[in-house]
Amino acid sequence: MILAQLITSFIAAAGFGILFNAPKRALIQCGLIGMLGWILYYMLVQEGMDVVPATIFGAMLVAALSQISAKVFKTPIIIFNVSGIIPLVPGGIAYDAMRHFVENDYYTGVQLSAKVMLLAGGIAMGLVFSEVANQIIRKFSGKTKGSS
Repeated sequence: MILAQLITSFIAAAGFGILFNAPKRALIQCGLIGMLGWILYYMLVQEGMDVVPATIFGAMLVAALSQISAKVFKTPIIIFNVSGIIPLVPGGIAYDAMRHFVENDYYTGVQLSAKVMLLAGGIAMGLVFSEVANQIIRKFSGKTKGSS
């Protein structure tokens, strides 16, 4: 089961990199970042963590790996962030929410819509937390190097 998760999440992230016109040399990294973010999410959920915090941690990992890859491969960070976050996007749940609204099952539709909003907010929070941590690290590492 874990092998299927690894393969499909890699294909999803790398495939979206192709759609997003990522440079060919960055497609493997896009796939790996998306795969690692998804696997962290998947393992946390399997261990009993709620999906929202698991999504936040997965997004934080994607953002951190994207920052590293952007520096190493001298490519804009957005290429890795956007492609890597795709496996975490709650598209299936959003589809189910809209289907329930169309079927006049508003109670379930609202519940699923709220879950989609929480997951989307979790993705945004994970990306922001990672960027803030990166800025803080760079700020303090710059001061210690400058004062020596």
